Amino acid sequence: MTGPTGGRRLLSTVGPPLTVVVFVLVAWQAADTIFDPPAYLLPGPIEIHRAFLNDAPRLLAATARTGLAAVVGLAAAFSLGVIGGSVLSASRFLRRGVYPLASLLQMVPLVALAPLLVIWFGYGQRATVASAVIVAVFPILAATIDGLQSTDPGLRELFRVYRAGPLARYWKLGLPSAAPAIVTGTRVAAGLAVIGAVVGEFVSGFGGEEAPLGIVILSALRESRTDLVFAAVGLSAAVGFLLFGAVSSLGWLALRRWHA
Repeated sequence: MTGPTGGRRLLSTVGPPLTVVVFVLVAWQAADTIFDPPAYLLPGPIEIHRAFLNDAPRLLAATARTGLAAVVGLAAAFSLGVIGGSVLSASRFLRRGVYPLASLLQMVPLVALAPLLVIWFGYGQRATVASAVIVAVFPILAATIDGLQSTDPGLRELFRVYRAGPLARYWKLGLPSAAPAIVTGTRVAAGLAVIGAVVGEFVSGFGGEEAPLGIVILSALRESRTDLVFAAVGLSAAVGFLLFGAVSSLGWLALRRWHA
């Protein structure tokens, strides 16, 4: 009973988006065959797949570098977001003073900050990771604050009645209550971390055999290799999808009692 039920549940989850993707690809290829636009303007899925196969070693190596930067950036953003959100939640003065500034920083275009990251961290992976952290940290910070502030007042009072200390209240009540919100914020941050990594690579990356996806995209644009651009963009989207899926799976494991 469990096997077929689990299979049907998986199919009901994965089936609709896969059906839409297949439909879009078929329609895209049909339109490309019928209207035959210039390859530099809009290549078809077959041309993009061919470009991926021709440059597969280079693209896969670049994907691994970008993925590593996004994962490290997300992990750092998670640590900073949860710790920072916990501190701000515990102090009304800090929350009112720092949180608006953090919101303002989130509104600054990352492209404007990326050159500063190169000055501070140099070219390469460190600046790329810093770029991913800046983009990904705010959703986790905001989710942590909202989750901690939404703790059941009745349970807070109960902990006070039993004279639980601040650390016990945080560890045994506040953090578990905020966990669903933190997981949701981390899901949002997972996709943003990939965006931040790629944008950081536009400025701080370097070419050659060690080029990440951002540099591959820029190089392909200069060469009018639109098919290669689409292949690299598709791989960056795949990295974001895998990272989102990993965060969702870990979140489900951590919160499975809420999903029972």
